[in-house]
Parts: sequence; C-alpha cells; structure tokens
Amino acid sequence: MTPSLVEPWDHHNERLVGQVHPPGWTNPVPKQRYHLAVLGAGTGGLVAAAGAAGLGASVALVERHLMGGDCLNVGCVPSKALLAAARAWHRAAGGREFGAPVAREPGDFGAVMERLRRLRADLSPIDGAPRFSGLGVDVFLGEGRFTGPDTMEVAGQGIRFRRAVVATGARAAVPPIPGLAEVGYLTNESVFSLTEPPRQLLVVGGGPIGCELAQAFARFGSEVTVVDVAPRILGRDDQEAAAIVAAALGRDGVRLELGTTVDLVARGPDGIVVSARRGGEAVRLVADRIVVAAGRAPNVDGIGLEQAGVGFDLREGVRTDDRLRTSNPRIYAVGDVCSRLQFTHHADFQARLVLANALFFGRGRASRLIVPWATYTSPELAHVGLTEEMAATRGIPVDVVRVPFREVDRAVLDGETEGLFKAVLARGTDRIVGVSIVASHAGDLIAEGVVAMRHGLGLGAVGQAIHPYPSQAEVYRKAADQWRRGKLTPRVRRLLATWFKYLS
Repeated sequence: MTPSLVEPWDHHNERLVGQVHPPGWTNPVPKQRYHLAVLGAGTGGLVAAAGAAGLGASVALVERHLMGGDCLNVGCVPSKALLAAARAWHRAAGGREFGAPVAREPGDFGAVMERLRRLRADLSPIDGAPRFSGLGVDVFLGEGRFTGPDTMEVAGQGIRFRRAVVATGARAAVPPIPGLAEVGYLTNESVFSLTEPPRQLLVVGGGPIGCELAQAFARFGSEVTVVDVAPRILGRDDQEAAAIVAAALGRDGVRLELGTTVDLVARGPDGIVVSARRGGEAVRLVADRIVVAAGRAPNVDGIGLEQAGVGFDLREGVRTDDRLRTSNPRIYAVGDVCSRLQFTHHADFQARLVLANALFFGRGRASRLIVPWATYTSPELAHVGLTEEMAATRGIPVDVVRVPFREVDRAVLDGETEGLFKAVLARGTDRIVGVSIVASHAGDLIAEGVVAMRHGLGLGAVGQAIHPYPSQAEVYRKAADQWRRGKLTPRVRRLLATWFKYLS
C-alpha cells in the first residue's frame, strides 16, 4: 500500500504506513456490543479510544485511511518540521548581526523533506494500530459508516455500540475557481510530498496554514505570493498583532495580495497564470505551483449520518449540543468535524469531555473550554479569549495592557524585539478575558495566560509569581506592573503623599 499522501515512497514513509495503516492488517472479530465505537482515528478519536479502553470499556476504533489523522500525517507534525528547517535556513543566512559566519552554500531542500519524513515516521508508533491494539482497542481499518442509530459497519463487518463518537475530521476546502482543477494544486494534504521547492509559489488563503507555508517557502528561496479576498491576513487574530506578522512576511519576501479575488487559473507559456482583481483593478500573477489554504470542510459525506439520525451540515459539520451530543443521543462528535475552532489540542480536550459525558454521568460543557491557538510563523502569534476588536464588536467594556517586547530584556538580548503582548481585562478589574502575543515563542508563552483564565487568576496575581530573569515570560510581570501603576490615580497619589509626609 502506498497512499498518495505519503509520497515519495521511501523507507521513512514505509515505516509510517507500517504503523498507521499496516499492510495486511487483519481486523478483529467484532464483540457482541461495544461500550464505545469511534469513527475516525485522528487526535479526537485516538484520545477517546485510548481513554475509554484505559477505563475498562470495550472500544472499537474505525479508520479508513491513516491513523493519526491530519495532525501526524499532513498537519502539525510535518508542518512544524518544515518550519524548523526554514528557521534554520533563515538563521544561517542572517547571523551577521551576531558576528556569526554567514552561510554561502545553497541549502538542500531534499534533506529538509527527508528529515520531515524521518521524524514523522519516528513519531508514528504513538498513533499506530499496533499500539492501540495493545491498549485493548479493537482497531478496524477500512471504510466505516453508520447503518442505524446504534450500528455501523466496516469492511463488511457489523459493529453494535452503546455509545459512539464521530471523529472524522476535516479536509482542505477548495474554492470553485475556474481552471484550478485542470492546472492542479497542492493543499496541506499534499504539499509535504514535495522534493524540491517551487521557483514561484502562489498561496490562496492568508490564514494560519497559508501564512506558515508562505514564509517557510520564501525562506527556502521560492518567490511567494499570498492571495486573499480579506483585507488582512490572520483575520481571527488581534489586528495589531497580525500586522506585525504581515510585516515579517514582507521582509522575508512574501508578496501579499489582499482584498483580491481570484477569477481564473490557466496554464500559459510562463507557467500557471492567475487572473484576479482587486477592486476594479485587474491583477495578473504567475506561479509554478499553487497551494490552496482557504479553509477546511468537515468530513461528513459517505459515513451514514442520515441512517444514524445524526444532523449535520455540509459546511458546518455535525451539529452538537454543548455536551457534544448529536441529535442521536447515543452518538457524540468531537474535533474538526463539528468544531469552529479546529485545533489538535481542542479535539483532545473535547474527547476527554465526551468520555465523561458519554460513558458516565458527566455534564461537562464544551463552551467552558478555554481554547488557545497559535500560528507558528516567525514571529509566532498566539491568542486566547477575546481580542480588543472582539470586545468592541460585542459591546464588552475592557481595558487593554500593552507591552512591546523591546521592553523585555531577554528579547533584546536574543535580537527578538519585534513583538507585542496584549492583555484584555474586564473594565476596571484585573480579570483577564483575553491575551494576544506576538513573539518568537508566543505559542509557549500563551500557556500562562490560559492557566490564569482557567483558574480565575487576575493579572495582578500572575505578576506576583516570580519569573526567572532574564526570560521572555517576564512580559507577564511587566504587564502586571503596568496595570498596578494604572491604579495610582491622582487621589491615591495624594493619599500617599500625605502618608509619607506624616512619616518624615
């Protein structure tokens, strides 16, 4: 078996497939009835299956393609390996500021991708069929679909269940651009199969995936253009923070064509010709390859949701209540197939919530999950809760504390002063309702804000924790100090002046 998504077929991809869809895998004989049947072996499905089996439940796990889902095979794992290589190339070419020798030899893109495939294969046993079988999960590989409200089938075998979880994920959404299918395109599901960088790359979509890939390939030497109908990149993030990332992309050579609609794609003598428009102006772009990163579509078709009595929408996915239960009370859904926030860590925690709700008497609510996200450009952009713009749109009164990273000593020493910390506080208090961070390690730094929001710790309390010096995490203490200084109103200052006059 050599699935197209793991090309080229080399030793590393052979090892990968040997774990996540082993050739010759024999499906077990189904039990009379399972406590839990899970359709889809991405992050949400794997966490649900492993958790239920660990508690002693009988579990069936059904996967039609590669276990590990997007995250392992075509998402988080390969993309972060690619980004790490791109950062290394960038540092090698830009070390003059630190007195470092500047790289003069061309890089080896083939080695970049070989490393990606090797590391992905190294990590694959965690999500592999042998491991889950060893955990006591009955792993079924093949096309699975519901056949009734408490039954499904896979590879001709029937499975009965008390409870089930739909965890079939999502795929890259492809906009209906005339000519796109004819000229061919890449998505996050195929771009990691490249063995050489395109000379000219056009990225359709300025969201997290598009921005990460655009910057990476620009650093590998490709001429990269990002086209998006939106007026700015990373539209879900804080506007000021996203502007910093946009400037960084520009310095790396990424051309941003925003507020631009693609009308037609065709193959010409110079390569792929893209006809677009920005306002009333015609825009002509040329590329060797196109990457489509224009959103995600839930995998709801062909899995028998109608037969199971599960309501769904082709665009929004499976409909669930706040406890992640579908219109069939026996069946729950987790992850990208039902969620607006499509992140691996979100699917993980949704699956944990479903275990309690489906197998016991839990009443956990998805709306109570505090979900951060991060875009792993350089600098990274991470966020949790409300942005300043969200609060304004919803009419929520807030105060905003801003700390530029040029005021953080460690960032100065590291040469990473391009960044910003923003804490959004409930008006007149230190209660954190949102945090946005642009910094080299924003994805790590956001965790402290998430913990604070999860446990109701105000910014003042966070600032009372001793942070090591020098560290970029000190930005939280600096923000807390700034908030405290804001409490020194003229009246408070007069009272203090009276007090110190009394002491003198």
